[in-house]
Amino acid sequence: MGKLGPVREAHRFDEAALHAWLVEHVRGGDDTPFTVGQFDAGQSNPTFLLTWPDARAVLRKKPPGELLPKAHAVEREARVMMALQDTAVPVPRVLGQCEDPSVIGTPFFVMEFLQGRILFDARLPELSPDQRTAHFASLVGVLAALHTVDVDAVGLSDYGRRGNYFERQIGTWTKQYRRAETERIEEMEQVMAWLADHVPDDDSTTLVHGDFRIDNVVFHPDDARVLGVLDWELSTLGHPMADLAYSCLPFLMDTPYHPAIGSLSGPESGIPTMEEHVAAYCALTGRDGIPDLPFYLSFSMFRIAAILQGVYARGIAGNASSTRALLMGAMARKAAEGAWRIAQGR
Repeated sequence: MGKLGPVREAHRFDEAALHAWLVEHVRGGDDTPFTVGQFDAGQSNPTFLLTWPDARAVLRKKPPGELLPKAHAVEREARVMMALQDTAVPVPRVLGQCEDPSVIGTPFFVMEFLQGRILFDARLPELSPDQRTAHFASLVGVLAALHTVDVDAVGLSDYGRRGNYFERQIGTWTKQYRRAETERIEEMEQVMAWLADHVPDDDSTTLVHGDFRIDNVVFHPDDARVLGVLDWELSTLGHPMADLAYSCLPFLMDTPYHPAIGSLSGPESGIPTMEEHVAAYCALTGRDGIPDLPFYLSFSMFRIAAILQGVYARGIAGNASSTRALLMGAMARKAAEGAWRIAQGR
């Protein structure tokens, strides 16, 4: 969740109102005062640490200001984490949820604070080669577990539409991109048209995270075990290859938080190659391979370009949840260029 600092001015809220709500809905009548700090990571939904003398918890809320339709869906984050509580997918326990914006200005939820490690640099410089291998294996194991969740059994059968996932996603992210567009990016125009014309026939549906990467999980303090998957805002019922391809992006491109790792992959580093990463996923999910992988990779880069453009637009407007928002315009362009290169087979 990043470094902790004071609550930024743009994200201040009525702490007394929150205190009253927490006493009733989370603290069981205990009115002990708490302190609030804000994490600097997380471009979409502002995230805060609540600290009492005897406990800590994390609050996630929608940002202030005018928002894009269906974006910043903290209600969905809370719902999916509650549904996954007793599955093989590790998630933080949700302690309370409030959809009433009159309490602190926007809907929010409170979840347990996981005492562990968030690894923001996918190169894992602080770990040995063997440890790096183990951490990547744990990560792909959680992704495979997610895609084998029985959505009907956990009450998520209506969590999204089934079928035509990529057609709908291409349309959705094209619209989101248009709403946030600040200048014409020629490669973005080309890849949007190419994707629409090259959707694979495979129409599988599973629960998907939508933003599955190494810095969105909490690892155990001392070993490679994942304690919890975070940031479920983009989760839905969708195509599992969207998640897998997105998890491959650090092998291909710089991301907002760390450089590409493709040049570091190999036995000496302990970091798998992208091909090994994909093969491990296939082994865990019983697949023989991933036909149309270039389409899925290009789609994922297009989608992150649209997301980064949205963050950049919010940064210009002054209501993004991170001070790094204004750096995302150049990254959006680079992602669009990468998506078009892959689409062309380069």
